[in-house]
Amino acid sequence: MIPDDFILIPIVGSGILPRRIDTDDQQDMTLHQLIVRDDQGERKIGLDKGLLSIGRDPRCTIRLASQFVSRRHATLVQLPQEDGGYRYRIVDGSPKGKSSANGLLINGQKLQAHMLGDRDKIVFGPDVWAVYHLLDEDESATLPPDWDTTLIGF
Repeated sequence: MIPDDFILIPIVGSGILPRRIDTDDQQDMTLHQLIVRDDQGERKIGLDKGLLSIGRDPRCTIRLASQFVSRRHATLVQLPQEDGGYRYRIVDGSPKGKSSANGLLINGQKLQAHMLGDRDKIVFGPDVWAVYHLLDEDESATLPPDWDTTLIGF
């Protein structure tokens, strides 16, 4: 049984995470995710860190399987918003500033950086892409059936 002062937050591939409601400070209830397609197929990845690296290197936070992707192809940076929530900005290359070999194609335009919006499509190379999604509290209540709804123990 989950106490009344908890809400359930879906975590991609990990089930539901009970989280205490902070009534004094309203938390951002937006869920950020990438649907990624590469040589190994399609998968959903939840975004919850301040800095995420994307690329072919096994040390990247989000690893892409393709010979057309740079080792450190892009970086996702979590930026705070005035409403207390956050958004993600994608930047071509590594956090140290080295650009990728092929760059980023975002919504059909070659860009060095872009503040991501719901359903933005990022192309890293041939047959390697990601779509960014924002799910608000109402949308997360009606998650697709492939989301695991098992409770996680603490």
